[in-house]
Amino acid sequence: MAKETYNKAIHCTVEQCANHCGDAAYCALDSITVGTHEAHPTVDQCTDCKSFQRKCC
Repeated sequence: MAKETYNKAIHCTVEQCANHCGDAAYCALDSITVGTHEAHPTVDQCTDCKSFQRKCC
């Protein structure tokens, strides 16, 4: 199901997230939180979208 509104400032391709805008590659949130799972991140794979919410069903 596509979200009614999307934030053109936040590009997103994670279709499994509840905040993803369906056929548009954007996030529906006003802002997101980006974090890391590493003590000393050195590459982009070390970062995470902490605003991710698993899409249900």
